Amino acid sequence: MPIKIPNRLPAANILERENIFVMDADRAYEQDIRPLEILILNLMPLKEVTETQLLRLLGNTPLQVEVDFIYTESYQPRHTSKQYLSEFYGTFAEVRNRKFDGFIITGAPVELMDFEKVAYWDELTEIFEWSKTHVYSTFHICWGAQAGLYYHYGIPKKTLSEKVSGVYRHRKCVENEKLLRGFDDEFFIPHSRNTETRKSDIKKHPELSILVEGEVGSTIVANLDRRQFFITGHAEYDPLTLKNEFDRDTKAGLNPKIPANYFPDDNPRKKPIVRWRSVAHLLFANWLNYYVYQETPFELDTLYKPVEF
Repeated sequence: MPIKIPNRLPAANILERENIFVMDADRAYEQDIRPLEILILNLMPLKEVTETQLLRLLGNTPLQVEVDFIYTESYQPRHTSKQYLSEFYGTFAEVRNRKFDGFIITGAPVELMDFEKVAYWDELTEIFEWSKTHVYSTFHICWGAQAGLYYHYGIPKKTLSEKVSGVYRHRKCVENEKLLRGFDDEFFIPHSRNTETRKSDIKKHPELSILVEGEVGSTIVANLDRRQFFITGHAEYDPLTLKNEFDRDTKAGLNPKIPANYFPDDNPRKKPIVRWRSVAHLLFANWLNYYVYQETPFELDTLYKPVEF
């Protein structure tokens, strides 16, 4: 089944070349199928890149998925034109009265700032609170995961002595977890961050469960009813994303370390080795299937319907 996206979204051409089945809103309207309604809050500066990464994974499913994008109205992105945002994105104000099967909150390049000093923090906390009553399952990524753990559970982030960048080995911490169905005993996930959420702080909260951990700490955390997932890595990354970040930081004179387990022989002139593609597809497909499609009520308006006495 296809993923439904806005008409003329640039990512469509890339996805079609990769044989990922997409359809525009006009064609989807003709089908009498209840699609999964997924909202994406895209906080990344290069929005087209992140859109393509996420849609590539959301489209790898037999389910029909309808995607809406929003951005923070309290902060005007500098790397995306107003025209682009106007055509393909909405604001929280425009969706706040709607309900969604799933919600994805991306990372953001603000991790070295205190949460409260982020320009759109007040708006984001409002969105976090709204998600508890208007979304069935929320998928937080990287800084979005750290921000979600901080807002919902008061768990702080800690600055690392050096940036974590590379593709790291991981293992499952629980058995028979549907989100991890099909995962090998060991698997790889990319990370790119200067901060961490420590396992010792997560373990103080019995309402949270660590599902995956690896060489760089706890990577996938969920609450007990599996309505909130927090992923501190970047399974959605393209093969060259870490290379582009390394080249950018090198050009800026930051003298970055070579990303771990990424370039053959740690040689940046060689083509990177992709070790995480199957994990990324499984992760998103399992989330959509087991925690969104099979759990969300057919009529979204019945979500959190008040009990009458």
